[in-house]
Amino acid sequence: MSFVHLHCHSEFSLLDGANRIDNLIERALEFEQPALAITDHGNLHAAWEFQEKARKAGLRPIIGMEAYVAPGDRRARTRGGLGERNYYHLILLAQNLAGYRNLVKLSSLAYTEGFYSKPRMDREILARYSEGIIVSSACMAGEVATHLLKDRYDEARKAAEWYADVFKDRYYLEVQAHEAGDQRILNERIFGLAGELNLPVVATNDAHFLRAEDHDAHDVLLCIGLKKDRTDADRLRYDRGLFFKSAPEIRAHFEDRPDVLENTLKIADQVDVKFGKKYHLPSFPLPFGVKTENDLLVKLATEGASVRYGNPLPADVSERLDYELGVITTTGYAGYFLIVADFIKAARDRGIPVGPGRGSAAGSLVAYALRVTDVCPLKYDLLFERFLNPERISMPDIDVDFCEERRGEVIDYVREKYGRDSVGQIITFGTLKSRAAIKDVGRVLGFTPGETDAIAKLVPNAANYSLTVKEAITKVAEVRKLYEQDERHQQLFDFAIALEGLSRHAGIHAAGIVIAPGPLDDYVPICTQESKGSGSGADERVVVTQYDMNMLEKAGMLKMDFLGLTTLTVIHDTLVAIKARRAIDVDLDAIPYDDDATYRMLRAGRTGGVFQFESPLATDMLRSMRADRFDDLVASNALMRPGPLDAGMHKVYCRRKKGEEPVSYALPELEEILAPTYGVITYQEQVMRIAQRLAGISLAEADVLRKAMGKKDDELIRKELGTFVEKALDRGYDKRIIDDLAGQIETFGRYGFNKSHSVAYSVLSFQTAYLKAHFPAEFMAALLSACIGDTDSVVKYINEARDLGLQILPPDVNESGYKFTVVGDDRIRFGLGAIRNVGRTAIESIIAAHAAAPITTLYEMCERIDLRVCNKRVFEALIFAGALDGLGHRAQLAAAVDGAMQAASLLQHERASGQGSLFGNLGAATDTRQHIAPTLPAVPAMSESERLQREKEILGFYISGHPLEPFRAECELLASHTVAGLGQWSDQPVSIGVVVTAVRRQVSKKSGAEFARLAVEDFSGAGELLVFPEAWAAIGDRVQTDVPVLIKGGYSRRDQGVENPSFIVESVTRLAELRTTGQIAVAIELATGSGLAGDVMRDVRAVAESHPGSAPLELHWRGADGATARFRSSSLTVSTASGSLLDLRALLGEERVRLVRGS
Repeated sequence: MSFVHLHCHSEFSLLDGANRIDNLIERALEFEQPALAITDHGNLHAAWEFQEKARKAGLRPIIGMEAYVAPGDRRARTRGGLGERNYYHLILLAQNLAGYRNLVKLSSLAYTEGFYSKPRMDREILARYSEGIIVSSACMAGEVATHLLKDRYDEARKAAEWYADVFKDRYYLEVQAHEAGDQRILNERIFGLAGELNLPVVATNDAHFLRAEDHDAHDVLLCIGLKKDRTDADRLRYDRGLFFKSAPEIRAHFEDRPDVLENTLKIADQVDVKFGKKYHLPSFPLPFGVKTENDLLVKLATEGASVRYGNPLPADVSERLDYELGVITTTGYAGYFLIVADFIKAARDRGIPVGPGRGSAAGSLVAYALRVTDVCPLKYDLLFERFLNPERISMPDIDVDFCEERRGEVIDYVREKYGRDSVGQIITFGTLKSRAAIKDVGRVLGFTPGETDAIAKLVPNAANYSLTVKEAITKVAEVRKLYEQDERHQQLFDFAIALEGLSRHAGIHAAGIVIAPGPLDDYVPICTQESKGSGSGADERVVVTQYDMNMLEKAGMLKMDFLGLTTLTVIHDTLVAIKARRAIDVDLDAIPYDDDATYRMLRAGRTGGVFQFESPLATDMLRSMRADRFDDLVASNALMRPGPLDAGMHKVYCRRKKGEEPVSYALPELEEILAPTYGVITYQEQVMRIAQRLAGISLAEADVLRKAMGKKDDELIRKELGTFVEKALDRGYDKRIIDDLAGQIETFGRYGFNKSHSVAYSVLSFQTAYLKAHFPAEFMAALLSACIGDTDSVVKYINEARDLGLQILPPDVNESGYKFTVVGDDRIRFGLGAIRNVGRTAIESIIAAHAAAPITTLYEMCERIDLRVCNKRVFEALIFAGALDGLGHRAQLAAAVDGAMQAASLLQHERASGQGSLFGNLGAATDTRQHIAPTLPAVPAMSESERLQREKEILGFYISGHPLEPFRAECELLASHTVAGLGQWSDQPVSIGVVVTAVRRQVSKKSGAEFARLAVEDFSGAGELLVFPEAWAAIGDRVQTDVPVLIKGGYSRRDQGVENPSFIVESVTRLAELRTTGQIAVAIELATGSGLAGDVMRDVRAVAESHPGSAPLELHWRGADGATARFRSSSLTVSTASGSLLDLRALLGEERVRLVRGS
């Protein structure tokens, strides 16, 4: 006799179940079990994936859950009495499609109405949604079991009778095949109750892990979830018998009761839940007089196209529009387009910035006509079939970028339009990835955070190269050495291997929204989670689907991404600032995309803040190719991906653009398709065009070939390429050429990028670059404002702004707003929002005060702002950040703030209560305090060192100066690297000019010797360095905070290939002891084959002339034979300030420009 598991937990019983769905199915098939139920705690997360995989494997899936049932009303928020439960467990199984729908309702209502530490349902809704559900009494935490074990037999009988009455012939009492706690006693009492009430009994095993030997790994997982050490005596433990057992193992516990196994088969035979493929799209509300969604779409698209292209429409536009509308209306997706167009229009009407498009949707002319996108697909040869293939119909996917700050408003609009209960966000599941698994397991096993952090860093985790823990043991020598070192480390790695990849926690998709035709829980199960930025209020639990993005798509739900893009906020704020300060309306739709100043800036490497082009790789690519056209940005966006980079496609593009490599086309037909990318197959659309042109197939058929490339399925690729080759040969093309092209398509087509997305995002790239080139102050102020709260980015962009010749002024209570603001052609005032400990309401009070009249004294400020939100902590933050420097020096203000606040608080209280002073009346003229201006105490000003230190504590960086500033030339001459450049391992000695901002002394557990970690900072940013005991003993007395020093050191061999290797300090020397003497020159170092364009020296002269100074400009040349020469310009001298050096380095490359001692 076989057996079916009806009480089984997957990994979606988060941090409680250790069973992977695939493993459960394999094990059930191995045991020749005909069906399987998954019953996770309180949720249906696994349901859709499980039933799909089980059916594919030939196993009957039973969808279920282990529900939490409130002892009373599910909405009650009171805890049970001493020893009483707040909820009972209950197993619910879907018998048929009606049962599945009711299970979805029950699971959803448990969250939306009954959540109280757990999602709870109650008898009222169990009765209401009982149809089609099979029930068993569950484990020792079930209601019947609880009463039986507490000797409350009458209550147990009443509970069982209620369930047996509601779930007629579908209620089973449950016994379990393990020895945990009082389970044996409970089984006996269950059999007794079943006999008395004539109820059937079913055997289960409450399987939480797969095999008996998996118990310890599951125990560690349980400890991770409970946040307990494994050695804790006072924690939950599971019996070793709670694994996925075979029928004989179950039968061994119930030798005299074969019926309890037979009943599992009986239940499985009753279950029949099958899903058809159906899309659930909401209906778009039609205006009066319009009969169908198709009619409305045709009307709006035609009107929109006329606005874009004029009336009558050009022939090519009219043909493309008719074709797309035909496909969309025939496939039934008119409503989808109308919904998207509507909420985008609502956003634009509210002044919410919307992106120009993303993904393949930019290839649709209908989307362009409806202003869903702002990229003309005809201009850039973008293909509709890449977006919606009429021959392989699937739900279209339009993702939209909105301003980060106002994305929630669009979500709220959609909720109100389609009903709040019809719109939800989408769940995600965070998994135990390699490093997280090591850290979590290590914590449970008693490893220190420092130990697990060091071990985790040994496992590669880069975007282009990552390993599992198991792979790392094989491939990383240091990991293998630790694994073999002792039993303690071996146990850590073994448990990490066992748990890696399991779902750890649920989250909310950053952008995903699902819209249903009616209440969402009529279609899919929902849950609730706390979330910020969801557009639903700060404290509200938001509705989230229990299925993730992929399962929702398979369930036929309308899902789309509402993405928050900070770049749109930056662009919007820049345009507002330009309008306010210069009275110029910049129309981004009308800016010239061949603007020379913009491309000159990009070629010079000034890419900070330019969308998609800030990375060193992107900057170098633009500089290397001498970018001078929009197509270069589009191609660069497509080529900066792991595949093209690994294949060296970006280098081929650059060489061909600069004429260093000939551009050739195997066939004349290819020139039109590949000319924009110099013969390099770069875009998926190019693969489609080649297939269409040479094989004579439709673009829809060509998209099938494109999809085959993307799936990287060798058999499918061979099939589709074979079809391409065959049809091209039938059209008379040379076999050798076609075979070669097929090879190129296979190589480059695998990594070819979506041109529609690349064009759309390059529009934003160009817009940000244009604004930076022409309105640098407004752009940098907006960029800095967008980074409030991100200290590292603020530091980076302040340095970028200074390099552009802009002054970043300290905060000022009379001039600063919440954000960074432009106060002159080249001056930006620091935003109050970037000061730590100063909240938004406090800032609003300050801004209101200085808007009414300038603040002249500390005492006056205290009287005019709301002291309920501006406490002493706020004032101290403002003082030490320099925001009150206009009212006195910082030491005076700090000494006076207590008295000023007390006096102002008394005055505000008297005003509020309508009282006058002791000797005055209520007339304003008699309030003599308004005429007596208190003076600040006479105390010495802070030293520069203390001022900068306090400034950094509050802001996270220096703003009014920098301790390194007097030693800038020494840093240039003596330092080989900046702090920002320390993240890459090198076998060469490294030197950096820094100030130490903090010293963390530690003691080695192995030797007991003291070592240190140094927090350091230079002009580029901040970092941390490691000083081993021997070096620390020698240099510890030389290390003082805020003293400029030159630090020399390097990297350990063992850290080669490790992400963010530790920099190890060998020596520390104060920069004051290394003061340079003599003249300094600026040297440009070039060599034969440097790859620079011939006209680059004209740009060098332009830089030198724009940064005049006293330093000679030298050229150091190395020929092909190794001979060197040194030349000095007779007409050019240049400043050694950072601006000139940065401009030259941006133009020529970091390594080619340096300061040298003059000869």
